[in-house]
Amino acid sequence: QVRLVDSGGGLVQAGDSLRLTCAASGFTFDRYAMAWFRQAPGKEREFVAVINWNGGSTHYADFVKGRFTISRDYAKSTVYLQMNSLKPVDTAVYYCATRSHPEPSLSTKEYAHWGQGTQVTVSS
Repeated sequence: QVRLVDSGGGLVQAGDSLRLTCAASGFTFDRYAMAWFRQAPGKEREFVAVINWNGGSTHYADFVKGRFTISRDYAKSTVYLQMNSLKPVDTAVYYCATRSHPEPSLSTKEYAHWGQGTQVTVSS
């Protein structure tokens, strides 16, 4: 059974950094793309970053380019989202997701499995 456990969120000040972690189990981790999405109160869930099966391809939403970095550790079956220079507009619940495909997708509809989410709050 696919399981994704998100962690690492918290309350930080603008300009600070956080690293989110997604621990994956129940599937062959090195075969599938992994992604991060986020959802702010009253808004739809939106794409943040994605990494393909071998880590050779990554894509980012324009609003996080240059600030966030997605990576994956195959030995630990874990995906990370390093978030630097955080802004109040980054406040949201962040979700890890996986799809049964090796290549990335930016659409929430393509992802069948989700973590429980981790809250990130950035104060000004």
